[in-house]
Amino acid sequence: RMAWGTAGLLLVSLLVQSCSAFSAPYASVQGVGSSPRTAHLSTSSGRLKPQISHQTRMNLFGGMFGGQGGGAMGTPAGKKVPFGPLQVSEMGIGTWAWGNKLLWGYDESMDAELQEVFNLCVSSGVNLFDTGDSYGTGKLEGQSEKLLGKFMSDYAASNPSKPYPYIATKLATYPWRVTSGSMVAACKASEGRLRRPVDVGQIHWSAANYAPWQEGALWEGLARMKKEGLVQTVGVSNYGPKQLRKVHAYLRDEGVQLASNQIQYSLLSRTVGDEVKEVCDELGITMIAYSPLGLGVLGGRYRKGGTMPSGARGFVLKQKVEEAEPLLAVLQEVAEGRRKTMAQVSINWCMCKGGVPIPGARSLTQARDSLGAMGWRLDRGEVDALDAAARGVKKELVQNIFQTS
Repeated sequence: RMAWGTAGLLLVSLLVQSCSAFSAPYASVQGVGSSPRTAHLSTSSGRLKPQISHQTRMNLFGGMFGGQGGGAMGTPAGKKVPFGPLQVSEMGIGTWAWGNKLLWGYDESMDAELQEVFNLCVSSGVNLFDTGDSYGTGKLEGQSEKLLGKFMSDYAASNPSKPYPYIATKLATYPWRVTSGSMVAACKASEGRLRRPVDVGQIHWSAANYAPWQEGALWEGLARMKKEGLVQTVGVSNYGPKQLRKVHAYLRDEGVQLASNQIQYSLLSRTVGDEVKEVCDELGITMIAYSPLGLGVLGGRYRKGGTMPSGARGFVLKQKVEEAEPLLAVLQEVAEGRRKTMAQVSINWCMCKGGVPIPGARSLTQARDSLGAMGWRLDRGEVDALDAAARGVKKELVQNIFQTS
């Protein structure tokens, strides 16, 4: 009964996450590539109302902090980010959709472009790819890891002097993984699919909300993976501030450093992330931000009154887009002033908050857009303006059902 109950929770979680990660193709905003100018935003009456120019508004906000724009913030632009004993790129890439036929319509014909996506990202400086042993459906279970293994081998053959990127894989908290040995075995299985050792071994989600007795085995498994040399470092995912402190203390007593905690974090999902970030900073843990485009709402493709995808996802998107329209207007204005896309600004915002975002990329178009978020930072005035607009959105996105306190 416990096994089926947990499996049910897993299925629901996957469906929920399908709406919040690897969402719709990103869209360029109007005016990208043009000079900063006065933006004209639609009012509720449908008439166009001139708004304060991007430059003027940002200078006003920046003045509060001293100097134009107040300077950059967050992780250093174009620099590596401390990640336990590792140094990772300012942005990584998530690979949940690679191999997932049920939710993302994957088939093997996509592999050639996915290889190109991998090659482009690595050659552009991305050295962190996030995956999981549960990524892939049915007979394709573990396919994301298998594809990464193949892509790394093929890339290395053509680029022998280039270092491998780091692979962070999440080991699912299946109900049958109730011993540390089962976690160790799972890590070894991932190593086989990846064709090389795992760099970062992670707990995919905490069992604290439904089977707290399982947590000890998961934590012990992380410690063993590190002590036995199976991984370079370890991390967790969907851990809130309280549970994060507990696992950190356990691993510290075992002589193992906790490198990272991965949570849903974006302009539309801030409250939990801000609380987690405080604890991460205190304990020296890197925060990884998944779903940085918040259900696809922040990518700019969908706007109020526009065409939405069919089905349940379209219904949810329509509601969230309407609620977020004031935020999207500011996001568009910042993007136009920066000559960037709304997606790039949204991802960069996560970096400015000190997180390492891992947007998904199923196509070269998506990959190129995400890569445009690297190498620069919004200034304090721009971040402050986005924060203020985000606070005006009545409801944040629902967190992962396994997210703990």
